[in-house]
Amino acid sequence: MSVNDELPWILSELDLIRAAVREEVPVIGHCLGGQLMAKAMGGNVSRNRVKEIGWGDVRVADNDTARQWFGDLATFTAFHWHGETFSVPPGGTAILSSPFCANQAFGLGKHLGMQCHVEMTPAMIRSWGREGAEEIRRHPGPGVQSSEAMVADLEKRVAALNAVADRLYRRWIEGLGVRG
Repeated sequence: MSVNDELPWILSELDLIRAAVREEVPVIGHCLGGQLMAKAMGGNVSRNRVKEIGWGDVRVADNDTARQWFGDLATFTAFHWHGETFSVPPGGTAILSSPFCANQAFGLGKHLGMQCHVEMTPAMIRSWGREGAEEIRRHPGPGVQSSEAMVADLEKRVAALNAVADRLYRRWIEGLGVRG
């Protein structure tokens, strides 16, 4: 599915994101959600030069916005499943990149749009690997892993990813004015 598909719910979703941003309600998006955020805020969504499917390292940018979200973290291994990418919308700051996708995340005030996935669980990765086996087979390339490679050291990888997600979600929740 693409943000650029003519699906009946996309326009209303873009309007909802714009309204939330206008009202200063924090918005967070993963993959398609990050693409919806980018488009709603004035960016573009287009085909990425290669598909990214599976585990891959992302680099945290050296800027204040990235430090607000990631602290002193310089790199981590994220999960990916996309063939498109977004441009950073006006006013936003690029905060993550990967070797295959320049814009993995952007921050804009209390809003966070991500191309990569930090919300993964072992069950999700196993399921996506099974359900997406045909896509993996049809699109071999430098950014695409086999389902078997995705589940190698799965518990350890997911635990490390969840630690990053916890930090991001805590930071995002601060924007709601909620203290945990």
